[in-house]
Amino acid sequence: MERVFNFNPGPATLPLEVLMEVQSELLDFHGSGMSVMEISHRSKDFEAIIGEAESSMKELIGGADDYRVLFLGGGASTQFAAVPLNLVPAGREADYILTGSFAEKAYEEAAKLVKANIAANTKADRHNRIPKAAELQLSANPVYVHLCSNNTICGTQWQSFPELKGIPLVADMSSDIFSRGFDIQKFSLIYAGAQKNLGPSGVTLVIIRKELLEQVNKNIPTMLRYDIHAKNDSMYNTPPCFSIYIVNLILRWLKNNGGLPAMEKRNREKAALIYDAIDGSGGFYKGHALLEDRSLMNVTYRLPSEDLEKAFVAEAKQQALIGLNGHRSVGGIRASIYNAMTLEGCKALAEFMKEFQSKNG
Repeated sequence: MERVFNFNPGPATLPLEVLMEVQSELLDFHGSGMSVMEISHRSKDFEAIIGEAESSMKELIGGADDYRVLFLGGGASTQFAAVPLNLVPAGREADYILTGSFAEKAYEEAAKLVKANIAANTKADRHNRIPKAAELQLSANPVYVHLCSNNTICGTQWQSFPELKGIPLVADMSSDIFSRGFDIQKFSLIYAGAQKNLGPSGVTLVIIRKELLEQVNKNIPTMLRYDIHAKNDSMYNTPPCFSIYIVNLILRWLKNNGGLPAMEKRNREKAALIYDAIDGSGGFYKGHALLEDRSLMNVTYRLPSEDLEKAFVAEAKQQALIGLNGHRSVGGIRASIYNAMTLEGCKALAEFMKEFQSKNG
C-alpha cells in the first residue's frame, strides 16, 4: 500500500488509524453480521454511535452542557440559509463580517431571506487579513454577528474572536473546527461541514445553545428547523449514518491523542515548517495572508510566475505531495494541513519547497 501526502482542501486526508478501523469493521459491525452502512438508524447500535459522538464533542470542547450537537445533511452551504431562517424574526436584522469567499456566500444567502448588514469587509485587501475590532460597524440591534473562523481560499484565520458585549456570535468553522481550543461560551451557534477536520463529506455539524432552540422560527421548512432535529436527536429523517460513524471514530482519535490542546500544539508545529520555508526563501515564495492572520489550516502562497507554480505542483505530485493547487479563483499554491495531516507530510513539503527553490530560484 502506497499512501500519498494529501494536501487537498476537502474532502481531506483522514487519520490512517481511523481508516484501518473502518476497513476492519466494514463488513461486520460489532458482530451484527451487517455493515454499519446497512444497520437501521433506529437501532440501538446506531443510537449508541450518534449518542457517543455528541457526548465526545461536548467533552472535547468543555463547558458545553447548555448546547446541543446536531448532525445534519446538506453541507455547511445549507446553513447559510438555515441560520437566518431559524434565528432572524420579522423586523430584525443580522450582521456579517466578510473575510473570504464562504463568508461572502453566507451573507449573500442571508440577504435573500432577511435584512443582512455588512459589518466589515476585507475584499479591498484581497482578503489577506482579518479586520480589527475597531473596524467592525455593527448595526443598532443585530440578532447575531456571523463570521467564518478560517478562510480556506486565502489562508487567513481569526486568532481571537471579537468581544460583542452580549450580541450572539455565529461562526462557520468548517475548516478549523477542533483544530485548536476555543471558548464555546463565546458562541450561540457553530456550524461546520465535517470533510476537512472531522470526517468525510456528507454530514454537517451544528452546535447550538439550548435556549435558542426555543426561539427558532416555526414557519420554515421542517427539514431546516433546529428544534425539530434536536427533539429527534438528529434522526427526524434518515441521517448520513456512515459519515456520522466515521466522525465518531475521529472524535475518539482526537481524545486518544491529547484532545484539542495537543492537536493545536501539533498543528502549530506543522504550519511553522511550511511558513518557515516561505519566510526563509528570500521572496521566492510569497505568502498571501498577513503574518498576524495566517491560518494554521490552509497555507497559501505564490511563486515568481504561474509557469513556476504549474511546475511546482507537477513536480510535487511526483514526490507524492498532492492537492497543492491554489483555488481556481486566486491561483498560486495552497497546502491544506488539517488535523489528520502528519508532521512528516509537512516536513516533506518544506524540504521539497527548498529543493524546488534551489533548482529554480
